Formats: sequence, structure tokens, C-alpha cells
Amino acid sequence: MSPLVVTLLTLAVATLILALRIRARTGVPWAPIIANDARAGRTGQHMDRPLVARHYGLSGKPDYIIDQRGQQIPVEVKPGRYAAQPYDSDRMQLAAYCLLIEETSGHAPPYGILRYAEVSFRLPYTAEVRAEILAILDEMHELLDAEDVMRSHSNTRRCAGCGFVAHCEESLA
Repeated sequence: MSPLVVTLLTLAVATLILALRIRARTGVPWAPIIANDARAGRTGQHMDRPLVARHYGLSGKPDYIIDQRGQQIPVEVKPGRYAAQPYDSDRMQLAAYCLLIEETSGHAPPYGILRYAEVSFRLPYTAEVRAEILAILDEMHELLDAEDVMRSHSNTRRCAGCGFVAHCEESLA
């Protein structure tokens, strides 16, 4: 074998290993990536604009949208999270992405994928989950019109990072 062939084969194997490591680190299943809003990897078409469902007053960009047997599946990656079960807020964020895909494509995804640092969750997008996210959206829209809104948590760090901390009468920070 010529040195050029050996060099090209070595380069090809090294590239494959690197690609497999990147894919494993992201937690994205081995499936075609339709769209990508993640900061690293840049595989698939970059999402320049968010998905929009005007009827629900909702917009957003999942980290990835993959194609699983012709269905668009949202993938949300939380690399700094370590938990045995998904947080409700992350579950509802993923449900919102499922709703956005349903509204923009006309087809509801059967599930979404939530990736934490060490574990992935395949969360079903059922009629119950859809109803739950719609109820939350309704509540959020009502609160946008409210004069006063009560703090909805007891997390000091969350308060410290809020843009309204300097004006909030209920701030914990």
C-alpha cells in the first residue's frame, strides 16, 4: 500500500472516531439531524429563526431536530444537569418544542428527547402532555396581562439571575 493511501485511511478513521465522540457527547441519537441550534457540532441545517406558533403566542428553537423514520423529533441538551428524573421545567420546555413542531409541520412528534450530562430521557408527547403545556401557556398569557404577579419559586439563585431583581418586592436575592 502506498503511503498516501495509508495516510488517507488513517485520516478517515480518525475523523470517524472524532465524529462518534462528538455525537456521543451531545447525546443525540444516531439519526439524521434536520436542524441544529446547539453551539457545538454544527451538524445539520443551522436554525436561523425560531419555530413559531402564533396561535399559541409561542416560539423557540430546540437544540436539535432529528429525523426518526420520517418524523421530526426535538432534542434538548442540558449538559450541566445531573438528575435521575427530568425536571418538570425541562419536560415542559420539551413539550413546547413538540407543540411547535406539531404546529409548523402539521405532524405531532410521538416523543422528544431530553439529554442531561449522563442520561437521556425519551419523553412521550401525548394528549395529556399537550393539554398540560397548553394550560401552562394559557396561565402565562393571563399573567402577562396581570398588574401584579407573585413569585412562583423559593430559589435564591433563580431570583439573583432575574432581570427584575432590582424592582421585585418578593426577591430572595
